[in-house]
Amino acid sequence: MTSDDKYPKVSGRRRFVKGVVGGAALAGIGTATSGTVNTMTNPSGAGGGVTEYFGIEKLFGPAPRGMPQIPVVIDDDGFLMGLWPKVSEIIEGGRKVTVAQQEIAGVTYSSDWFQYCGVQTYPGVKPLADQDNYFRYANNPPYKWQKEEVSPGAKVHIDDFEDYVTWGNSIGKAGVGKPAFATWRSQDVPPQVQMPVQLIRSTIVDNLISNAQGETKQWLQESCSQGFIAILDKCTHFCCVPGFKSFTDSEKFDGADLIYCQCHQSVYDPFSIIKDRFVALPRTEE
Repeated sequence: MTSDDKYPKVSGRRRFVKGVVGGAALAGIGTATSGTVNTMTNPSGAGGGVTEYFGIEKLFGPAPRGMPQIPVVIDDDGFLMGLWPKVSEIIEGGRKVTVAQQEIAGVTYSSDWFQYCGVQTYPGVKPLADQDNYFRYANNPPYKWQKEEVSPGAKVHIDDFEDYVTWGNSIGKAGVGKPAFATWRSQDVPPQVQMPVQLIRSTIVDNLISNAQGETKQWLQESCSQGFIAILDKCTHFCCVPGFKSFTDSEKFDGADLIYCQCHQSVYDPFSIIKDRFVALPRTEE
């Protein structure tokens, strides 16, 4: 693979793709195409612009960057929720706008982190959305355990992951971590505009925190809790929904124990956290 070739050699693909081939949409978790982004984005909306964020590293494939993290909080009853930034009003472009942002580990954690791939139009990304921030199990997940042991729409609980040290399925190795598909800030909204989340509980997360340094260590301490890590699960390439240990063909692309997008074989490492930047899209007008 040459230095500028975005696809792994085994894929047999060229680095330029015309159109969207296939799809990784899971029922109950909304996806958006590039067409949605073009037609639904309101350039006069709120937020957007160059945005610095912490996210998981993109290893290879055509995706331009990693997917953003969602800080995990566990309440006193053991239910998992995503930390939503503090809401305030600022003057932006000569007008007063409501924003959700706060400083964590030297970076402005903001709703802008999630304003790409059409998510900037979703009800849940609005700072004042009437949501409680709990992660809830998604419909039709790819994991047998999730289908059999919990109900769609139920709040995610730490006890559901008690076997995370040994859990495995037919994809990759056992003991890497236990995953779940969830939604965030998406109660009572249509499936196509629910914010999809990949949750993983793994001993590797604790090791990451122990070995990290500087602002990355501080960020991991703030964003991970009891081995949990959460990612907004929208591939930064064509906005499909990737998965950790979800697709059998991931093994052909060295992605069996990583997050793999079967649309165009982008692979992300959920256990490698980096600081990156991108141009976030504005939310539509309130």
